[in-house]
Amino acid sequence: MALLLCLGLTAALARGCLHCHGNFSEKFSFYRHHVNLKSWWVGDIPVSGLLLSDWSQDTMKELHLAIPAEITREKLNQVANAVYQKMDQLYQGKMYFPGYFPNELRAIFREQVHLIQNAIIESRIDCQRHCGIFQYATISCTNCTDSHVVCFGYNCESSAQWETAVQGLLRYIQDDHTSLMSPSFACLEPPHLANLTLENASECLTQH
Repeated sequence: MALLLCLGLTAALARGCLHCHGNFSEKFSFYRHHVNLKSWWVGDIPVSGLLLSDWSQDTMKELHLAIPAEITREKLNQVANAVYQKMDQLYQGKMYFPGYFPNELRAIFREQVHLIQNAIIESRIDCQRHCGIFQYATISCTNCTDSHVVCFGYNCESSAQWETAVQGLLRYIQDDHTSLMSPSFACLEPPHLANLTLENASECLTQH
């Protein structure tokens, strides 16, 4: 297993991962502008408009990630293209019966949240394919700036590789980096650091 927490109960308030995609503003400006042409019932128009206007903020509220909302550019492009394809198909239809259009928007929204959750978590899980400290480039969903994620991979093919990996982790921790730690790894946090050795660090990682 990798040093990570997948889904948790902590919600972050931010702009929303899809908001960081280059085509988001253009696409959602079009969707908002044309929403009044998509329902026979005037009550659908303000409801749908609000869904589109609050898309980014509501996305972050629904992610419920206990790890930072940081996504790779490749996965962001995949999620964005999937969402735009669904939205474009919806907008290609004629006027819909009452309630249909906002319900379809909600369905696309929920699917988008699920795709973003999976994309962020899958990148963390991919860390298992490495041995020791590993870093990959991401985009921060909180402010759309370039960021990076540091994780610890367990895919070591020999005891020598494992020893090197644990030594690298010890150096990382002793440099006062704690971003890899989770509640399951209290044995690698203060006050245990004072007596932390290669042997007990390896034992802690193996047990958890």
